[in-house]
Amino acid sequence: MASVDLELGRPLSAAAAAYPPPLRRSINDDDVDDDGKPKRTGTEWTASAHIVTAVVGSGVLSLAWSTAQLGWVAGPATLVVFAVITYYTSVLLADCYRAGGDQVSGKRNYTYMDAVESYLGGRQVWFCGLCQYVNLVGTAIGYTITASISAAAVYKSNCFHKNGHSADCSVFTTSYMVVFGVVQVFFSQLQSLHEVAWLSVLAAVMSFSYSAIAVGLSLAQTISGPTGMTTMSGTVIGIDVDLSHKIWQALQALGNIAFAYSYSLVLIEIQDTIRSPPAESKTMRKANALAMPVITAFYTLCGCLGYAAFGNAAPGNMLTGFGFYDPYWLVGLANACIVVHLVGAYQVMSQPVFTAVESWASSRWPRCGFFVTGGGGTRLISVNAFRLAWRTAYVVACTAVAAVVPFFNDVLGLLGAVGFWPLTVYFPVEMYIRRRKLERSSKRWVALQSLNAVCFVVTLASAVASVQGIAESMAHYVPFKSKL
Repeated sequence: MASVDLELGRPLSAAAAAYPPPLRRSINDDDVDDDGKPKRTGTEWTASAHIVTAVVGSGVLSLAWSTAQLGWVAGPATLVVFAVITYYTSVLLADCYRAGGDQVSGKRNYTYMDAVESYLGGRQVWFCGLCQYVNLVGTAIGYTITASISAAAVYKSNCFHKNGHSADCSVFTTSYMVVFGVVQVFFSQLQSLHEVAWLSVLAAVMSFSYSAIAVGLSLAQTISGPTGMTTMSGTVIGIDVDLSHKIWQALQALGNIAFAYSYSLVLIEIQDTIRSPPAESKTMRKANALAMPVITAFYTLCGCLGYAAFGNAAPGNMLTGFGFYDPYWLVGLANACIVVHLVGAYQVMSQPVFTAVESWASSRWPRCGFFVTGGGGTRLISVNAFRLAWRTAYVVACTAVAAVVPFFNDVLGLLGAVGFWPLTVYFPVEMYIRRRKLERSSKRWVALQSLNAVCFVVTLASAVASVQGIAESMAHYVPFKSKL
């Protein structure tokens, strides 16, 4: 028997009937999508804006250093190659939003793991979850390192301005990590990021602000007079580095670039905001085609202008390595923007981890008040014993690891390597092969698996190089006494 709107006396669609009575009065077939959720309104323009916002972030700060390791030929070429691979695999992943191969009426996959479960299932879901959550936790650690370095750089730029560029303005970054951790303990008690959309909007504005400042300062430095030598092959063996460091740092640079481009984790979620018809996959293709050239052009500017400004001695972080001293207030503003951006970005990366653990705990012990009973709070902040203990412990653990391993480029390279192959290449390729039922040894199958294999080798080499860099840095580092 069809459900009936008691006020209007007309049948309800199954989608509208799924809503509780108070909401039914305002919901008809035109107000909901085929899954019963409110009508999605996203377009290729909004989706491309989400992509640019998700991608442009702290990864841009290492691109000058990465270009310096690779040189004028391999540096820009690598930026373009990673962009092409990311675009292509993103198109493959977008086709997996709907299950069953039907791009119009198939069951929706709301998250990356939903898509993997629909097409691959079994152990692949566990592998996907492992890659995702390792990447999310690692990114939170990386953001803690970056935020503390930038906060210390604000102090340092003011110190140089007052005392001269030759003054000893070195400062320990550990105390800034602790302050950042305390701030995150508070924000981690937020019920959901949906309740504080302003935080994400503010973070997006900040990321574009400091990225634009970095490009502007690099351009000004290039025009006024570069401070270092550039070459076609990057850092020179025997002058800037020895042979082994040339190889290791070039591989680390690949990981840094991969980290800068990664957004596969949130692609399905972005696609879930798009209206239909037309099919969401078609709109997402247009969004990728709009966003990727913008991102690539911006990254090429950051990498090439930064390299032109500083040469082979380009700092690992172009805003905190103090290639720039003046105008000191602009350098300080850029670093303050980084800190504000990472406060919001940290929560974006951590909330999925919080939700996963809390959902598991509440289902595992459904009758235990420690896990499921709220102890008070407001609409934004919900105080729960387990939530308070678990989220605080998570932030403390991430802060402690960051304090032990505070190496910006090495950590970014490792994060890029860990996330690039499995999440950007492997799963999209495997799901596409399964969806299209490609025969083994067919031309397309061989081409896709070749791409898979090459990216795996690059990822593995970059990961090994980043671990080697961390190990080498640890040999000369006293824990909790990192200086900028």
